[in-house]
Amino acid sequence: MDGRDWGTFLLPYEQTVEELKVKFKTMRAELKKREEYAPIEFVTGRVKKISSILDKAKRLNVAMEDLETGIEDIAGIRIMCQFVEDIRRVAEYIRGRKDLRVLYEKDYITNYKESGYRSFHMIVEYPVQTALGQKPVLAEIQIRTLAMNFWATIEHSLNYKYRDSLPPEMKDRLKKAAEAAFVLDNEMSSIREEILESQKSFEDDANLVSDTLDSIHKLYFFHKVSEAIEAQRKFNEIWEKRDLIAMKDLLESIKDMLKEAKKRLDTERKDDF
Repeated sequence: MDGRDWGTFLLPYEQTVEELKVKFKTMRAELKKREEYAPIEFVTGRVKKISSILDKAKRLNVAMEDLETGIEDIAGIRIMCQFVEDIRRVAEYIRGRKDLRVLYEKDYITNYKESGYRSFHMIVEYPVQTALGQKPVLAEIQIRTLAMNFWATIEHSLNYKYRDSLPPEMKDRLKKAAEAAFVLDNEMSSIREEILESQKSFEDDANLVSDTLDSIHKLYFFHKVSEAIEAQRKFNEIWEKRDLIAMKDLLESIKDMLKEAKKRLDTERKDDF
């Protein structure tokens, strides 16, 4: 091992992971606002541990001075999707970005590994602005479904326990588990529209409740205390029955009250001048 300062060496990779996490989370939020559905479920990231870097360098016969180019996944981003179809869509979004460069891709979904591993990998070059100037950093982006991720996480833990020498019986059981995860993903894809519709309905209902309670709170701001108390009483009754149509009507009536109260306040302010 050379006498490098590992803390300094890993700084650009840590910065890359943090910046890419923020960018992909922002992309998720924007897509959700634009299309009411985001193919990204959530994003995680990590910088490879020094011991893992050294192990991989030894396995791949990468010299210490070549780590930055020889080990492509020191910085790692993982993007989780609900459906297999979403993986291709996310990959297309990444290809279209101008703030990074896709070097190559590895499709382990179409060409899954003998172990059963499925995932879509993209090796990218990301320019980090460091204190000493711009530095290109290699990073690996893994895009997979929740089922694929669950299997891969378990397989990784078992490989670590058995030092990459899994017993034959364990390998067979993992293969069967991988097939089960694949079947699950296919089943979820077959009822994708129903799932998305249900999720949107749940979200709309949650927003309706939140907006109603927020509007009731605003009545107090306009000193509509008795109206706020009455609206809260009605809300409680409606919530007990889960009558969402009545909830919408209540929200509209509160909004009308707020509109009138605001109009009256604006008039009073003009009169003061």
